[in-house]
Amino acid sequence: MALTHFIDLASERVGGSVMAANDEFFASRENLVRAADPVEKDEYVLTGKWMDGWETRRRREPGHDWCIVRLGLRGRVRSLVVDTAFFRGNYPEHCSVEACDAAGHPSAAELETQTWLEIIPRSPLQGDHKNAFTVHHDRPVTHLRLRIYPDGGVARLRALGEAAPDWDERDFTGELVDLAALESGGRVLECSDMFFGDAHNMLMPGGARDMSDGWETRRRRGDGHDWAIVQLGAAGRVSRIHVDTSHFKGNAPGQIAIEGCLGEGLGQGALRGDGPWRPLLPRTRLLPHTLHRFASEIDGRERVRHLRVHVYPDGGIARLRVWGRTDRSERLMLALGRAGALGPDRLREALVRACASPRWAAAVAEDAPWVDVATLLDRSDQVWRSLGREDWLAAFAGHPRIGERSGSTWSQREQAGTEGARAEVMQALLDGNQAYEQRFGHIYIVCASGKSADEMLADLMRRMHNDPDVELVVASEEQRKITRLRLIKWLLEQ
Repeated sequence: MALTHFIDLASERVGGSVMAANDEFFASRENLVRAADPVEKDEYVLTGKWMDGWETRRRREPGHDWCIVRLGLRGRVRSLVVDTAFFRGNYPEHCSVEACDAAGHPSAAELETQTWLEIIPRSPLQGDHKNAFTVHHDRPVTHLRLRIYPDGGVARLRALGEAAPDWDERDFTGELVDLAALESGGRVLECSDMFFGDAHNMLMPGGARDMSDGWETRRRRGDGHDWAIVQLGAAGRVSRIHVDTSHFKGNAPGQIAIEGCLGEGLGQGALRGDGPWRPLLPRTRLLPHTLHRFASEIDGRERVRHLRVHVYPDGGIARLRVWGRTDRSERLMLALGRAGALGPDRLREALVRACASPRWAAAVAEDAPWVDVATLLDRSDQVWRSLGREDWLAAFAGHPRIGERSGSTWSQREQAGTEGARAEVMQALLDGNQAYEQRFGHIYIVCASGKSADEMLADLMRRMHNDPDVELVVASEEQRKITRLRLIKWLLEQ
């Protein structure tokens, strides 16, 4: 059975929430991300008829209503469903959706400074209908802004796609992570059967609430057994596997076996074959309603990206946890040891490539060797924020101007977003750089990785209105982000 659906990245099941809305007079904004399908009740409350969705009051002045949704999982949205179930005479005429990718946990006010991109233009809606829109935007996002015109009610907002986690914080600690978890980007590609429970439930966060919250197949009456193919969020070496049969008391599988492979260049059909697979967990007995922890039984010598989970002959699994380290995590830990063994002079020289402030490089080098990459990055941030204007300006001077085809290989890669940009945008960037330097006395600094020329131009124009002292701090923060990225690049080159 091929799985053709995606995960609802906005669902409360994976941590999605509605951060803000300009109005929710008739029905709460939080209903938008409820996991359950909307229902109808013939019931009235103080504000009017009870509605299972988000509903604003009737607008009597120009404008429109809006809300901001924080996705439970950062990811690539492939389809949006604006469900107006049971909103028949009170649904919005049109909607539009914007998205942004914001690190950390910004407030609604802080999100106003982010670059929002329209992923669904203003489009008509039907009442009491699942209005589906295909999204042609391939970059990961963390927040959505739903605009409805002019007012009305929406039952649910489904953001269907695949998780695209930022692996940095996980890889930097060197700790084991659950490579199969939805939040790690894991997903089920195919399975033999999921009559009673969706196979993706195995990868959901937290424990299963009941039998319906796991993967369960129908009762097998013939030969053979059931199976599922899981794609891990990243390739790595597996150290431990947890198989949880909680709530499956009379219908747990009798046994389980797990195979692994990289599967690079292979389609889903090829993954069903016998070619690339090798044993990861041998055929092992399972108990009902039990959390099974496997470690010594795991053959984790080889890197894997795909797992084939066999259950004999059928039954249900509540959760599957696959603990391991990514390739990059292992590379970083090895590189960190080599970097820490450099002599003081060579280490300071290497660190100046990441940040052209000699005082910063000297202070960070004093702490070598570092326990892990996270410790190195934390020390980098601490030293940087303790420095002053002259040190910051020295670091700024180590960068080419945005849009210039010069500088180190790192700089050129960081500014890859300017390649192929329209001539008028590039000229506006060059003119903006000049105006910026005349106003602030230093070059325009932005963490350009992943940003397009249009986005950088919009950021430059927005920052031109800052007070000079405020702008120095803003530029310093951008330099801090650049330095962190360059430290990782430096380690990966070791």
